[in-house]
Amino acid sequence: MARQPDEKATAQFSSDDSALIRELALLLDETSLTEIEIERAGLRVRVARNISIAAAMAPSYPSAAPMPVAAAAPAAAAADLSKHPGVVPSPMVGTAYWAPEPGAKPFIDVGAKVSVGQTLLIIEAMKTMNQIPSPRAGTVTQILIEDGQPVEFGEPLVIIE
Repeated sequence: MARQPDEKATAQFSSDDSALIRELALLLDETSLTEIEIERAGLRVRVARNISIAAAMAPSYPSAAPMPVAAAAPAAAAADLSKHPGVVPSPMVGTAYWAPEPGAKPFIDVGAKVSVGQTLLIIEAMKTMNQIPSPRAGTVTQILIEDGQPVEFGEPLVIIE
């Protein structure tokens, strides 16, 4: 004896449903979503794509610029800035923050006058917030990092002239 639910489920799947699945797949591609699920007239359709971790973490470069050119320009700029006489390098590896807490006023802005020992930013390392003091008095001409950016030892953080 044939099982009725299976025959009924097969009969419910029509060419209209195939068109719906194709439309959802196109929508997935157009919107860069990873999954879409809808339910209509008792039919539930879920369309999903598998994304490998390597593909998800790969940086996207503009198609107009080849990768070697895009990678070489920032490296050259960082090398030049590390030799600047007013550079303040990172004394440690960690995460740099502009303010003492989220939403608070930043320690410094471009154009701000700073004195020796004044806190420029904080670097969190091993769950410890380390204040980074200004090694010289002067005017902040450039802030070279983003708030919340990971930094390496010796990486240029700020230019003070």
